[in-house]
Amino acid sequence: MQSLMRCAVIFFATGSSWAFQPLSGLTADWPSYNGDYRSSRFSELTEITPKNVTNLRQVCSYALGESETFESSLVAASGALYFTTSEYTYAIDAASCQLRWRMRHSLEAPGGTVRGVAIAKDRLFRGFRDGTLIAYNTSTGKQIWATKLEEADGKAATIAASPVAWNGMVFIGTSGAERACACIVAGLDAGTGRVVWTFSLVPTGKARGAETWPKGVRVGGGSVWTSMTLDPDSGELYVPTGNPGPDFSGEYRPGTNLFTGSIVVLDAKTGTLRTWYQLVPHDTHDWDVAAAPALILTKSGRRRAMAAGKDGYLHAIDIAAGKIAWKTPVTTIENIDAPVTTEGTHFCPGTAGGVLWNGPAYSPQTNLIYVNSVDWCTTLKIDTKLPTFQPGRNFLGSANAFGEKDARKLGWLTAVDADGGGVRWRYGAATPMVAGIVATASGLVLTADLNGDFLVFEGSAGKLLDRVATQQPGGGGVITYQAGGKQRIAIANGLQDRILGTQGQPQVLVFGL
Repeated sequence: MQSLMRCAVIFFATGSSWAFQPLSGLTADWPSYNGDYRSSRFSELTEITPKNVTNLRQVCSYALGESETFESSLVAASGALYFTTSEYTYAIDAASCQLRWRMRHSLEAPGGTVRGVAIAKDRLFRGFRDGTLIAYNTSTGKQIWATKLEEADGKAATIAASPVAWNGMVFIGTSGAERACACIVAGLDAGTGRVVWTFSLVPTGKARGAETWPKGVRVGGGSVWTSMTLDPDSGELYVPTGNPGPDFSGEYRPGTNLFTGSIVVLDAKTGTLRTWYQLVPHDTHDWDVAAAPALILTKSGRRRAMAAGKDGYLHAIDIAAGKIAWKTPVTTIENIDAPVTTEGTHFCPGTAGGVLWNGPAYSPQTNLIYVNSVDWCTTLKIDTKLPTFQPGRNFLGSANAFGEKDARKLGWLTAVDADGGGVRWRYGAATPMVAGIVATASGLVLTADLNGDFLVFEGSAGKLLDRVATQQPGGGGVITYQAGGKQRIAIANGLQDRILGTQGQPQVLVFGL
């Protein structure tokens, strides 16, 4: 048993190796969900420093005027900021927050999370909860093409993730493990929207991995919830995958249940399976690997994929060796090996704990990985009967849905040595930590909490340098970029989340020196 002690979109005015090749070569931009293809969340901008960060002031603001979850990341490209809600896609001026355009794709059932966009040249790509992937013109918002995706079983897909655009293609994953989705990853032609390839995350028939599932029953899972990571050198796409379905009934689905709870590595051009790393075999706790891994080159020269999930660990995948080098807990870990019983089993992290939709950031200067996490435990009761699949209804296998969650819920920001896995420093928050993280070349670490505060740390020792009250819970992207020759920091604020218990008003605030 291992344990730890308890301890708006907002903008603030604030080089390149294997690990930090910019998406477009423009270090002034933040051109993808995680900043660059390798999901490092590292910025080379240095105008905002530990010495002047307390001088931040509000520059401008934009209120969305929607009642939405607003977990979107932000993309900064060519003087504009782009973000999403379930039906709307926004482009605002990166310096003034003035609306450039807003486009709507009407849904029969609006709502739910869609976490952002991908940009390639003059095109913006994003998905919708009805399985549609649309390409818009970045300058005008005019629709260029729309493609409706189906999952491996021919049913309509659901998209929550932000896509990745690279080398004339756009990549997206589908989600919905709680309804036993036949989730897929798809590669489309960026020019026409034609589906070039699909890869099933729950293999069937003679496909590799099908032997890890029972035959003759309905199974599913492997949701892609946030985004993916791409290595431009090898042309490999790193896909984080969610839990199997049914979520909690391990007896229903004996086996390791590939490719759920994994980092799946695909050839981006063809969709061919290269390899995989299953971090949570035969998951019975709803421990998705929801966040994209960071591909890094450590100080000692090790190529690693750093992946954090709802199991509460930061996993260091050694790419050359093809195995997990170490894993370090970043939240409370308790009773994880005990079987879930009909009387109820208490475990930490619970079904809403661990690392959620925003993954780690890496600084090559400190050689530290920075990870936000949720410290929240659950008591779950398994159903006395095996579940029966019913289309359109949750397929869980539990007697009390996603469990009874503890009243106490806290958060952590943890800094971990990228080579050895030791914890260098840790910050304990009074609320869960789910927002994005940025590490900068000036030595800062930027993030936000659900208490409504934007937080700035010194990256090496973890000293809290500044706390800015934003009045809205921060659960979306945190980015930094340059506009009008000045550095800015952006935070997606105003999170509404029924599970986490937040009631925000989505907005964009802009601050600068």
